[in-house]
Amino acid sequence: MKIFRKMRQKLAAENNAAKFLRYAVGEILLVVIGILIALQINTWNEERKSANQENFYLNRLVSENKLDMITFSGFIGDLEKGNESIEQLSEALKSETISDSALIHCTNEYFKYGSIFPIFSSSNSTFEDLSSTGNLNIISNRNLRESIVQHYAKHKQTEERIQIAIEWALPLDAPFTVQNNIMKFEPSTAFLFPEESYAILAKELKENKMSYISNAAAHYWINNDAIIQLEELREQTTELISRLENEIKDIRK
Repeated sequence: MKIFRKMRQKLAAENNAAKFLRYAVGEILLVVIGILIALQINTWNEERKSANQENFYLNRLVSENKLDMITFSGFIGDLEKGNESIEQLSEALKSETISDSALIHCTNEYFKYGSIFPIFSSSNSTFEDLSSTGNLNIISNRNLRESIVQHYAKHKQTEERIQIAIEWALPLDAPFTVQNNIMKFEPSTAFLFPEESYAILAKELKENKMSYISNAAAHYWINNDAIIQLEELREQTTELISRLENEIKDIRK
């Protein structure tokens, strides 16, 4: 810089070694201080950039977990409705006084709701993004980071457990479907079968009631187990959302 160069030239002309040395030391200190300030500013910029990126990911995780809360609650509601139809079918088949039409109605409700296998899906694109890009360490709170990993491991565990239960039940379900011609209770295929009165259908149901109850019991067990897993996951999701939101508040301070 011009001002430093002129001062050096002036001191050199004065031929005063002590002054020149003090000046040289001072100039070096100023340069070092300037470099340190520049490095600190760069560090601040990087920290701000990292905090903004962390905030972005945390907000995405909150949004997706809130969607999961809606999804899980919907799954649980469907499964509870299915189990309700199973209980009603069981009572109807064991009843000695139920009307033929009521029995057919309970059977239709079972095939509509109770015989459907559970499904599982969740919003995990943000976690997959964090994992696949190596950005998981952007989340600075180590305990929170570990909880997030464990949370999505629970997603995988729940999905696998439901799938194992379905694979166990499918070999039981297929023969029942064929042997009892249950597709005649399905509205979209019922017209393909010879038309039968409620009395004939009800008689057939009563004659095979143990087969129907056994099939319904398998679905009840699968549904109930899925409900337990989903309720645990929903509770865990609620807790994680709270922790994520608290972390976002801390970052903004």
